[in-house]
Amino acid sequence: MKEDLWRRWRAGESISVISRGLGKPPGSVFTVLKHHGGIAPAERVRRADRLSVEERESISRGLEAGASLRSIAVSIGRPASTVSREVARNGGRVKYRALAAEQRAQEQARRPKPSVLQNNPVLRRLVIELLDNEWSPEQIVGHLRLTHAGNPLMRISHESIYRAIYTTRWKLIPRELCTKLRTRRPIRKNKKNTVKGQWRSQITGARPIEERPEAANARTELGHLEGDLIIGAKNSQIATLVDRKSRYLTMVALPSRHTTTVIPALQQAFTRMDARLRSTLTWDRGMELAGHQLLTEATGIDVFFAAPRSPWQRGTNENTNKLIRQYLPKGTDLSVYSQADLDALAARLNNRPRKCLDYRTPAQCVALTL
Repeated sequence: MKEDLWRRWRAGESISVISRGLGKPPGSVFTVLKHHGGIAPAERVRRADRLSVEERESISRGLEAGASLRSIAVSIGRPASTVSREVARNGGRVKYRALAAEQRAQEQARRPKPSVLQNNPVLRRLVIELLDNEWSPEQIVGHLRLTHAGNPLMRISHESIYRAIYTTRWKLIPRELCTKLRTRRPIRKNKKNTVKGQWRSQITGARPIEERPEAANARTELGHLEGDLIIGAKNSQIATLVDRKSRYLTMVALPSRHTTTVIPALQQAFTRMDARLRSTLTWDRGMELAGHQLLTEATGIDVFFAAPRSPWQRGTNENTNKLIRQYLPKGTDLSVYSQADLDALAARLNNRPRKCLDYRTPAQCVALTL
C-alpha cells in the first residue's frame, strides 16, 4: 500500500485523491506522509553487479539439485567466483537459503553517507538558530556564503536543510521548526500538486498573450477582458472579469476552483453580457481554466494566457482586485456571498469614478462607447 501511496504522491495527486484511490481515510494517508515529512523515501536501486532475488533462488535450486557451482554460474550468467563467494558467505552448500541471503545482503548494503549537518555540529547549531529566527533555508545558505566564504565546511544546500527539517528519522533539526517557515506546513508539499508547477505545458492549446489582438493591447475597443480568481478563507473563491478599456467589472460566484466548475460559471456570466462586451479573455496560468477550449466553443470568446509569474501582463485585473479587497479583505469567507451580493458590489465599483478614465465611471465609459 505504501509503495502505491508514494507513487501517487510523486505523480502529484492530492491527499484526498490518494485516499479515494487506496480506499483509506485521508487521515491515514496524511499520517504516512507526515512521518516522512512529505518527502518520498529514496528508492533503493540495485547495482547491476549485485545478485537479484531471482538469481539467488536459482542458486538455491541448483544446490538442492546437486549442481556444481560452475554450472550454476553458467545458468545465471555470472562468474563462478561470484557464486562461490555468495554460497560461502551464506552457510555453504548445505545451509544456503535464497531468502536469508537476500535479507543479509539488504542489511549489509551500503547506507547513504551521513548528512552534512550530522558531520558538522557547529553548522547544525547555526542552522537551527537561524531557522528559529524565522530565516528561510535559502536565506541561511546565502548568509553562509557571505560570512563563511572561505570555509567549505560551512557550506550546505537549501534542499539539505529542508530535508533535515521534514525527514523525522534523521532527528537533526527539531521538527517543530517547520512552523517557523513561511508556509508553516507540517509536510513538504509536492510541487506537482500545486498550481505553481502547472503551466502552459499542462493547459492544452494555450494561446500566449502575444497572439492577442492589437485592439486589446491598445484598449481601443470594448470587450477585451482580463480575468482571475480571488481566494478567500475556508477554500472559498470568486472570479473577476475586467474590461481593459472601460474597467467595467463583472464578479462571478464559484463553489470551487476546479475547471469543471469555473468554465460553466464563466460561460453563464458571458451569456448574461452584451455581446459587444465579450470578445477576448486574458487569464493567468491557473489550472482553473484548463478547459478553456470548452469556453471558446460555447461562447466564441478567444482565451489567451499571460506568461508564468507575470501579473503585470494583467495589470488592469490586478488593480481592480485590490479595489475589491476594500470590501472583501483577505481572510474573508467568500462562500457566504451570493451572486446577487457580488452583482451589487460590482455595481458599486462600476459607479465609482476612476482617474484613468478622466474621472468618469466604468459604467459611464461603457454607455458612452456603446
